[in-house]
Amino acid sequence: MSGTTPTPGRRDVHPQGRPDYHDPTGGFGGAPPAHSALTLRLVLAILGLVICVGGIIWTLAVDGPLWLVIALAVLLVVTVIDIAVITARKRRGEPG
Repeated sequence: MSGTTPTPGRRDVHPQGRPDYHDPTGGFGGAPPAHSALTLRLVLAILGLVICVGGIIWTLAVDGPLWLVIALAVLLVVTVIDIAVITARKRRGEPG
């Protein structure tokens, strides 16, 4: 690792996963350890971002109701927060 301090949660530090994680189904019938599908979650969040932005633009273009624009804007904020959380987890080295 050439003198760098390891980042907690990285796969080279915890090759078997995080020490505080417990998989209740691990070991039953030879089941593999569960992994979060972070990449799929990221793709779906980006799709939600595109749909929310497109919906806001379309609703404003056709003079749609203001409540719909506000609802889509709230969903857009939630989507951006979700993308930030997912990218932070992926940078930390979580699989998926």
